[in-house]
Amino acid sequence: MPRECVFTQRRACGGWTKAQKGARRDGGVGNKIKGRTKRLVKPNLKKLRIVLDGKVQSVYVSTKAMRQGLVVKPMKVKVAKAV
Repeated sequence: MPRECVFTQRRACGGWTKAQKGARRDGGVGNKIKGRTKRLVKPNLKKLRIVLDGKVQSVYVSTKAMRQGLVVKPMKVKVAKAV
């Protein structure tokens, strides 16, 4: 199962990093790209226990979904001690 938010479907996506050379302060006319490398951009996901379809499940949730109020956490129940 991929690490993906159950609400916003955010997941890791690929991209490129650029190795640059030649700043203007060195007498050039701007940066030149001298190479590229693949990289993986990961979203900010947290593994939480939430109520989903009436059941408590442990799933990955993005922090943006948490801020939007899409997450419903289960109620905390205190366990009575046996005497």
